Amino acid sequence: MPGEAVTLQLGHYAGCVGAQWWGLQAGPGGGPAELRSSTLLRSERAPGGRERLTPRLVALELKGGSVGPVAAAGPVAAGTGTAATSWDGAVAAYLERDPAPRDGDRAEESAAEGRGSPHTPVPGAAPAPSPLAPSQDASSGGTERLWSDYLNVHLHPKSVYVIRQYMHDGECGCLEAFGQGQSLLQDPGCLEELEDRLHFYVEECDYLQGFQVLCDLHNGFSGVGAKVTELLYDEYSGKGILTWGLTPGTSNLGDSPKNLYRVMNVALGIVHLSRHSSLLCPLSLSGSLGLRPQPPVTFPYLNYDASLNFHSSAVLAAALDTLTVPYRLSSSQGSMMHLAETLNFSGRKVVAAWASLPFPARPGCSLADALCSHGQDVPWKLLVAWRERRLRSCFAQSVVLRGIGNESHVSSARTQPPSPLHACESAEQTLQRYLHTLFPGALSAAHVLEQPCRTLPPYPQFFSPLLTQQGFLRDKPPPSAAGVFSAAVESIPVLAALQASPVLHTLLTSLYMDVKKLNARRFASFFSAGVEQDEFQEALEELRTLSQCYETELEGSESEDEEDSD
Repeated sequence: MPGEAVTLQLGHYAGCVGAQWWGLQAGPGGGPAELRSSTLLRSERAPGGRERLTPRLVALELKGGSVGPVAAAGPVAAGTGTAATSWDGAVAAYLERDPAPRDGDRAEESAAEGRGSPHTPVPGAAPAPSPLAPSQDASSGGTERLWSDYLNVHLHPKSVYVIRQYMHDGECGCLEAFGQGQSLLQDPGCLEELEDRLHFYVEECDYLQGFQVLCDLHNGFSGVGAKVTELLYDEYSGKGILTWGLTPGTSNLGDSPKNLYRVMNVALGIVHLSRHSSLLCPLSLSGSLGLRPQPPVTFPYLNYDASLNFHSSAVLAAALDTLTVPYRLSSSQGSMMHLAETLNFSGRKVVAAWASLPFPARPGCSLADALCSHGQDVPWKLLVAWRERRLRSCFAQSVVLRGIGNESHVSSARTQPPSPLHACESAEQTLQRYLHTLFPGALSAAHVLEQPCRTLPPYPQFFSPLLTQQGFLRDKPPPSAAGVFSAAVESIPVLAALQASPVLHTLLTSLYMDVKKLNARRFASFFSAGVEQDEFQEALEELRTLSQCYETELEGSESEDEEDSD
């Protein structure tokens, strides 16, 4: 049996993605039966004797980044009585958000007094705005402050550790530089708190298969992540460490010092996190990790606002929930380490993520028909922040398709199959054959689930009107009437992949060249936080060496042309 995993959540944006992800697994509607909930979730008894699932989670957050009541959604988790957590606010049931922002004291007082109205959706009616969701309308321009605002699962008191040396937001006192993050875990108090929480979850595992690390790349948490992965590597030798490096959908701020810090944090983060991780996957909807601004990633059937963390984190959470399927499948003995070893050979410890959200298919359509309709262009988008290239090659990949039933693997009866895909006997065979056709010579591992990705509120309803409630394509939008809203999209089919791909040569080389252009003498404050300039230059060379692991003959000639043009 593959066993359980512990998740570490480092930083505010990592918290946003994590909050959405836990909701997909343990929120309304429950998790898919084909997945082992015990891999990432732990079972405990709620007051009244009812069972509930809570994440096996250690979350590090800054002061002010977790202010407000941590909501526990649904009747099972209501009235938890676990106010003795590390949150600035108490644990509470659903609470209505005040029209105006409130400080930690008022939030704590409101939670303690139990004020607020329960949120009860009416079957068949349009969903009311969730009290956990600050904005579900991409065009509203609304803003959200805290990831706890849309967290809809209960957290154990051991889960959240608030680092009070730095503020989450403001003009000063923020965790801005890689070196600041590294120094935090050199503090005996911080280190002891982290180890205590880790040991709590590790010791209750029957068999620990490894750790998932969700880490902000763009700020000082990249330095925290570097130390955390080093600690895990040293203390839990042989266990899988899968790290997801996260950056918000809009984080490029031109030539501002904050933007230049961001680029250096990302570069150092990728180098240090890949050293001690089994696998590192940068995830972002931003168009660029480097200095040159690019428009955010778009999806044809999502109307999301990349400037809202509530929206961008929901997209990444759906991708993450699908990408992690291989070591959570009830029917598979695959583990985190097995997934990593499938992709990370020849020093390729950084992988690119692709996703089709939703996977475009019509109700009752066969998988073969859906794939053939796209020809040689896989309908997925690159979730590594760089300009997308349609490369026809990869070294290895892990691909997951969910939400397409096995009954849809063959099209209507014909005397002669119109394509080799239509002759396959199962959805998994169809997907495997499709991958081998598009990526000949690549090592491809494919998994197919009947269960879709659930998108019930508080997941944002930013979907195209061309989607049905099950996330399949309509021929035309449904007719609308005054005062009548279309039903929420309850689930979507998803196609997602992790690839060791030549596109990473482009991304890592471009990031290296951007950072190399910077005049390090202008950033004395960055280096005064604990990073020596010699160490910085050594990390840059390591980044360049890492990029060369993904170089092909074609990529090599293109990169030479780019260097000449610069």
